[in-house]
Amino acid sequence: MREGFETRVYHYFEIIVVQVLTLLMAVVVTAALLHLIANILHDTFYTSFDPTNPAIFQSVFGAIFTVVIALEFKRSILVTSERAEGLVRVRVVILIGMLAIVRKLIILDLGKGQSETLFALSAAFLSLGLVYWLVRDQDRRDQAAGLE
Repeated sequence: MREGFETRVYHYFEIIVVQVLTLLMAVVVTAALLHLIANILHDTFYTSFDPTNPAIFQSVFGAIFTVVIALEFKRSILVTSERAEGLVRVRVVILIGMLAIVRKLIILDLGKGQSETLFALSAAFLSLGLVYWLVRDQDRRDQAAGLE
């Protein structure tokens, strides 16, 4: 009887934490989006905004990817909380990590001779891709065995 009560209390605790995290992430995503809109409008109307300029392209797409990563993280928390599984799914964390690396690759200035950084990011992306493939393969085997 006591164990069931503690499990329920912890379950409600998780629900509250997920709701607070969701609210905080919504605030962050909204603030980042408003900041992005304000910067693009300012640059478009008050500066010589040239989206074909690689530095401007990198800056704008870096900001867009930041919003996308935050939004994906918020969605993953919500989706996971609606399921009867653990709070964090490994595949979602791996995909968010891959998005973050793609963002960094887009904003990386290759003209500054950052070959070590490029190599490290490539190795990290390849490693995350391999781990994602292994986790996905294990999930498929679990589904085939009827464990999920």
